[in-house]
Amino acid sequence: MSQIAKLVAQRLALGLLTLFIVSLIIFLCVEMLPGNFSEAILGQSATPETVAAFNRELGLDLPPHERYVTWLFNMLQGDFGRSLASKRELSELLGYRLENTLFLAAVAAVIAVPLAVSLGVLAALYRESFYDRAVNVVTLSSISFPEFFVAYILILVLAQNMGVFPAISNISDELGFWEKVYRTALPALTLTLVCVAHMMRMTRAAIINLLASPYIEMARLKGLRPTRIILKHALPNALAPIINVVVLNLAYLVVGVVLVEVVFVYPGLGQLFVDSVRSRDIPVVQACSLIFAMTYVLLNLLADVLSIMSNPRLLHPR
Repeated sequence: MSQIAKLVAQRLALGLLTLFIVSLIIFLCVEMLPGNFSEAILGQSATPETVAAFNRELGLDLPPHERYVTWLFNMLQGDFGRSLASKRELSELLGYRLENTLFLAAVAAVIAVPLAVSLGVLAALYRESFYDRAVNVVTLSSISFPEFFVAYILILVLAQNMGVFPAISNISDELGFWEKVYRTALPALTLTLVCVAHMMRMTRAAIINLLASPYIEMARLKGLRPTRIILKHALPNALAPIINVVVLNLAYLVVGVVLVEVVFVYPGLGQLFVDSVRSRDIPVVQACSLIFAMTYVLLNLLADVLSIMSNPRLLHPR
């Protein structure tokens, strides 16, 4: 077995253990939520007999450890159950919402990743200049504000005052691709402003750290232009930390969209998660939480593998 395959197997085993622990935490947290779930679904006018029958139908009358084992076993078989609120199969409901969330994350990534890497390369090329300081101030300012604040500012300026984009990002399967992109522009721009600073500063720091290397000094002594030195010599060797931070920010674009989707009423997994917590829809809350955890674990694995493939020396730490 090659070293990369061995690493992937180790990371997968660690990821499965992490997901098991996360599933246990999710179940315990849902159990600790205040209120009676059956009464929340049936309403306050429900009789004790109706509540008891409802609990028996859903298996809520069983001990917690039995319900956890049953839920986990069904999850492993791909059976997410049914929504208590809409009575729909969760595989169908989650599939549509997850597709929308991934579409939003993809639009934001297409904007954020090239922008962040370009800004970072230019900041390293013109470090300590006015451009470098200005980019750092702007990006740090955007990341210092919470997502919902940035979202409301964009709605005020671009939607209400200028009327460039719609304030509510309501998309559906009937819309064309570019119409979806247009309606997703504001939440994608919000996510871009929030996450671009991490990637830009890591790109800048990784390149500047390599500029003191002997082979860079040799390239300078040969009279190569600074642009060629950074793009042809420094950037390829700085890919490992850049890939790492880019993939971790992609995980944020999928997992951290809850507030953004709520603000823009975007029909994604984050909006569904919040609505399900409000309506005490336990199966949906548990399934959404586990999907978020799974996405983060898989993208962390992808970050490790891509970093090592771009720099095989990471397999042999000193």
